[in-house]
Amino acid sequence: MQGLHHYVETDDKIAYINLLLGIGFDTLDFGSFVNPKVIPQMKDTAEVLSRLDLSKTKSKLLAIVANVRGANDAMEHDAIDYIGFPFSISEEFQKRNTKKSIDESLIHVEAIQNKCIQHGKELVVYLSMAFGNPYGEHWSPEIAAKWSERLINDFGIKTLALSDTIGVSTPAIISPLFELLIHEFPSTEIGAHLHTAPDKWREKVEAAWNAGCKRFDGALKGFGGCPMAEDELVGNMPTENLISFAANKGIDLNLNKEKLEEAMLMASRIMA
Repeated sequence: MQGLHHYVETDDKIAYINLLLGIGFDTLDFGSFVNPKVIPQMKDTAEVLSRLDLSKTKSKLLAIVANVRGANDAMEHDAIDYIGFPFSISEEFQKRNTKKSIDESLIHVEAIQNKCIQHGKELVVYLSMAFGNPYGEHWSPEIAAKWSERLINDFGIKTLALSDTIGVSTPAIISPLFELLIHEFPSTEIGAHLHTAPDKWREKVEAAWNAGCKRFDGALKGFGGCPMAEDELVGNMPTENLISFAANKGIDLNLNKEKLEEAMLMASRIMA
């Protein structure tokens, strides 16, 4: 929702996320503890959380933060399982996204990781610009691998989501990067947070899957994107495409199809 131009009302957010909680997804990225002046869409995250029905769901909750202050806010809520932090290997994008340099962001990664350990939560780092750079800065798979290794080795990150922030990834880049990191760090879950044009999603998912990736992020109907990237958003990976992909592989995700259908209709209503 953070990439939408219109504000989604709090009651609609709550109803929608409660629907998602009944579908059976592993994890839901439900909100962000960020500066409301920068991302006004997320100003009601604490209220949304307080009104979610968590009594019957198996889904875990993930909240995004951009700094230690946001992490402190998130730590107050026992219902949150995961804290997500966007770490960019692009200096320009890190400043756009979190108003910090890469070196400053590493300080926050360490502090947030320590807080997660203290509060029984897990830090998920999103390695943004993992597949390319639109700002004229040098990029290579080796740079992405280097930063991944540093985050895992120096900070003990157990879940690292390689993020295609601007939708530039190709199978030729995706496959070797996932193969390398999954082989090198078997105790870390290497996930795929892919943005995509409608006609490119399958080749990207297939490349990551064949390289050993088993964790994929998606958004129903592909709504959203990163508002701090380029002027024209590249949509999120549609969750329904990931579900279709799993079915074609013979994988039963054990999802509630009726609630999924209802959630897709509601997504079209409140986010289109």
